[in-house]
Amino acid sequence: MRYIVMSGTSDSTKVIKYLDNKENYIIATTVTDYGADIAKNAGADKVISKPLKQEDFVSLIKENNIDTLIDATHPFASVATDTAIKSCNETGINYIRYERASTVLPETDLIHKVESFEKAAILANEMLGSDDKLMHLAGVMTLGDITEKVDPNKIIVRVLPNTFSISKTQKTGIKASNIIAMQGTFSKEFNKSLMKEYNVSIVLTKESGESGGAEEKINAALDLGIPIILVTRPVVEGLDQYPIVRSIEELDEIL
Repeated sequence: MRYIVMSGTSDSTKVIKYLDNKENYIIATTVTDYGADIAKNAGADKVISKPLKQEDFVSLIKENNIDTLIDATHPFASVATDTAIKSCNETGINYIRYERASTVLPETDLIHKVESFEKAAILANEMLGSDDKLMHLAGVMTLGDITEKVDPNKIIVRVLPNTFSISKTQKTGIKASNIIAMQGTFSKEFNKSLMKEYNVSIVLTKESGESGGAEEKINAALDLGIPIILVTRPVVEGLDQYPIVRSIEELDEIL
């Protein structure tokens, strides 16, 4: 079988490794060179590391005789998911969504849900006092929305330890001493230590799901009594009409 795997997440790495073990032909798509390296090391036969429009996907599908597209992009990559669905419909191939399970949230007044990072920035600016600090745990690509409303000097950010992420962070005006460059998902206790070390007043994160470490971030803040601004997942219209799997075992059953 011949597959396109939309990559850039830890979930996509699992999918590529699974398909590679089955001796399939795999094209991985991602938007960064960093993601491309991970996909290639996972076993992808070909990697494309740039944003693709619908016409690009259609050409890729036709030129490579693709049977199935597996969308393992981040839950917040709603535009990419919509583009993938339309591309599959146009070419008549199978579409499968590999989506991590949602975060289980406790009932508490400390969690403030918002629908976008623009709204998160407005709320954060309203909540922050003159000496307060906001810990941003929602990915480097969302930082620009926050610094439009919040003073960069008040923001502590954790990003991946690569040139792209650190450079993009510094371009938003956040100083080097406020950048934590680390890779991985971390335990609740480790998150608590960072929050205490930087004397954080508010935590901003997104509902990224189990493999994104959202639960550990949220529970760490709750243990310390720190308010959380939580950006909820975007809704992709029509996605519920297609197969959605949440594990390799479920993917194996469908394939």
